[in-house]
Amino acid sequence: MDLHLSGRTAVVTGASKGIGLAIARALADEGVSVIAGAREGSAELDDLTNRADVRAVTVDLTTTDGPRDLVAAATERGGIDILVNNVGAVRPRLDGFLALSDDYWEWTLTINFLVAVRTMRAAIPLMIDRPGANIVTISSVNAYLPDPGVIDYSAAKGALTNLCKSLSKELAPKIRVNTISPGPVRTDLWLGADGVAATVGGGTGHEPGDVVRRQEAQAPTGRFTLPNEVADLALFLASDRSANTTGSDFRIDGGLIATL
Repeated sequence: MDLHLSGRTAVVTGASKGIGLAIARALADEGVSVIAGAREGSAELDDLTNRADVRAVTVDLTTTDGPRDLVAAATERGGIDILVNNVGAVRPRLDGFLALSDDYWEWTLTINFLVAVRTMRAAIPLMIDRPGANIVTISSVNAYLPDPGVIDYSAAKGALTNLCKSLSKELAPKIRVNTISPGPVRTDLWLGADGVAATVGGGTGHEPGDVVRRQEAQAPTGRFTLPNEVADLALFLASDRSANTTGSDFRIDGGLIATL
């Protein structure tokens, strides 16, 4: 299926690893010129920049000016056709709501919500007159599945999904806005040394592998989603094959969310 993406320009945040890297790679393979923003680089992103039309921009997107600086890099390509908001992070807390300080809430809301707010605010003026321009935001099933262990993350992702729905109404028909809500994905967020499995396991006396297996068992498919599966969905939403799709959220969670 030709997605008609060749020759377009995309900005992807959090592009050095995981879902962001998979999306940047998939866009590049479709002939898209990619501005890949990340706080730190990676060998995988370096390899991508060496073989495809991908420019890596080292930037701390949690700063006030970081998103603006990343978007400015796209002006050298003449504008932005596709924005992928992917930056996000979670720190599971097992000691309850009262243990969450203002500093902790500020960190969570900044990286999971305000980064996307600031990036869209900077990018939309460059997108508004580009035919077929669209925004794809990576949210989370926790927008629908509030979890006391990640209560701050759940709140931030709920706000993010709500914001994107509102923007889809304001910006239509010039810019389409959709969200993807993955369940657990095989990335460092879950599987890394400081990831969810290690943190939960350390706090409950279980091996990280056991935590992962219990989580996998909660989904009817019995497994985590792969980053490239999220990337494939993001590509479809970014293409004109979904030209009349806006204001929608797409769950990719192995059936974890059981409600309609």
